[in-house]
Amino acid sequence: MAMEQLTAGHGALTAVRTGAGRDLVVLHSLLTDRHAFDPVVPALADKFRVTLFNLPGFHGSEPVMALMEAYIARIEDGFEEFHIGRDTVLIGNGFGGTVALAFAIAHPDRIGKLVLCDAAAGFPEQGKQAFRVMAEKVAGAGLGAIADIAANRVFHAEYLKAHPKAIDECRAALLGIEPNAFQAACTILTQTDLVPDLPKLKVPTLVVCGALDQATPPALNKLIAEKAPGTRYIELPSCGHCPPLEQPQKVLAAIKEFVGL
Repeated sequence: MAMEQLTAGHGALTAVRTGAGRDLVVLHSLLTDRHAFDPVVPALADKFRVTLFNLPGFHGSEPVMALMEAYIARIEDGFEEFHIGRDTVLIGNGFGGTVALAFAIAHPDRIGKLVLCDAAAGFPEQGKQAFRVMAEKVAGAGLGAIADIAANRVFHAEYLKAHPKAIDECRAALLGIEPNAFQAACTILTQTDLVPDLPKLKVPTLVVCGALDQATPPALNKLIAEKAPGTRYIELPSCGHCPPLEQPQKVLAAIKEFVGL
């Protein structure tokens, strides 16, 4: 599939684009890159103009300060310079989902619908400690040192058993990230608490979660649906942290009615 290469902020943010129609923007997870959405992009591009942002530190996007506000500003720059329409569908997975949620709360007039895929509004202490451990390992030995940890957070045991190359693929994706950007994202995930702001969310929202997600368990996803007015929740059985990669057809079926596929 042909992809148009995009840059914003004098090269500070990169993205790729395909398809035509109403805008749909994708923000990927921290432990994967935009290619985790490859299995669903063709179907999305049949209906939408799909723009996949590379988060700071990924595929040429410059790192930003370890502040959620800095990520929101960088995404806003992309919306402006990539001429994203104000009725766009914004989809975020994992850390990208947390950023998408923060963006939707800060700029509800910039998007029409929000899809959160295995995302959290905030993490309990146990979850925060996992990010601290990963950041420390990266600081000491580089991103390759957390490949096994990352793969086991993204995928559940049965998936890894059936896909033995998944850890190597995860390592390859991680090695493409700027280490300081990864550490900054981990810091943000230990500091962010959007739960008090969930009742203020004005954008129609759908939460989709893998039932076996170890990185962002269903309880954290359900919390968003419980606190944000009118939000729907769909759980995918036998699925981990990255449903677009693991169960693309079930993801498309789950979001079809909501986004208008």
